[in-house]
Amino acid sequence: MNAAFLRADIVIIGAGIAGASLAAEIGDAANVVLLEGEAQPGYHSTGRSAAFWSETYGGPAIQPLTTASHAYLRKHGFLRPIGAIHLAGPGGRAAIDGLEREYGEAVRLERVSPDTLGALIPGLRAHQEGGLVEPTVCSIDVAGLHAHYLRRARRAGATLLADAQASAITREGEAWRVRSRAGDVLAKIVVDAAGAWAGEVAALAGARPISITPYRRTIVQIEVDPAPPADLPFIIDAEQRFYFKREANGRLWLSPHDETPSPACDVVPEEIDIATAIDRLEAVVRWRVLRVERAWAGLRSFAPDRLPVYGFDDRAAGFFWFAGQGGFGIQTAPAAAMIAASQLLGQPLPTPVAHIDPRCYAPGRFRQDRAGLKS
Repeated sequence: MNAAFLRADIVIIGAGIAGASLAAEIGDAANVVLLEGEAQPGYHSTGRSAAFWSETYGGPAIQPLTTASHAYLRKHGFLRPIGAIHLAGPGGRAAIDGLEREYGEAVRLERVSPDTLGALIPGLRAHQEGGLVEPTVCSIDVAGLHAHYLRRARRAGATLLADAQASAITREGEAWRVRSRAGDVLAKIVVDAAGAWAGEVAALAGARPISITPYRRTIVQIEVDPAPPADLPFIIDAEQRFYFKREANGRLWLSPHDETPSPACDVVPEEIDIATAIDRLEAVVRWRVLRVERAWAGLRSFAPDRLPVYGFDDRAAGFFWFAGQGGFGIQTAPAAAMIAASQLLGQPLPTPVAHIDPRCYAPGRFRQDRAGLKS
């Protein structure tokens, strides 16, 4: 769409899961334009997710968002229960002890012995120290969820402009003008849902310089012999050295749990990370890797304290942060969108998230005092 400019109440920069879910949640309460830098929404992190829902993923401060998202994801059919095992290898008992302490009664976890692990994971090598079963873990239909949110947004009247990377963001009176390859948008509020590019977008608008850092994460699809059983749980190393899960086609999706700082870009996997993933798998199970069928990488973006950033900026009036959602942006999308939409529209939090205090995710937590210290 080529236009001199569009007028909107809210322009959302980024149409991945963050921007799409927020536009859908705003609905027809405001006139929304979604600006997507790529030709296809979800090309980057959303389309490269490991696609699982786990209440222990992201840490205790993320768990309330994940748990609050479950009802929506289940209601619309985007979850498939698979369960998970947090595996304690040699010296790893302290890690599963820590998980139990961190989550207490908030998450259902069940301790299992090394002998029981062998029955749950065929081919498991015998040097494990035990594990924790997290029975509520599910696979997520990420593509279906993203498409669902985009459909909801369109039905509510949102306009999606693709191939529309923002190149400038300037104030014009009480509004913002966002320039893009697809034309300009004039809006009262700019939402930064740009994922790995969130820091760059904020800089264009003169917002607070919160360091949203992208990190590379690698996933490899492999064929192994023997083929993993259809009921294999999602396997997570308690010390965060790897995870893997069986896909519907019988292949394994395997990650070395890498986290390498990266510029915001169309990131690709490194051969060393692929090799590391396979080496760590073979140290745990007696499965022979027949072939690597494909590998890809995505960018997980974190604020300095590794919590998401939701809320209005205190330097740039009308600039709203919806960024820093790490690797948990999909599993928390329903709750995050409800919180952000309520803030944007000046409405009370809806029931599913009414117990969550948004202040712990507010951008104002990064204010600096005169000595340059976080206040």
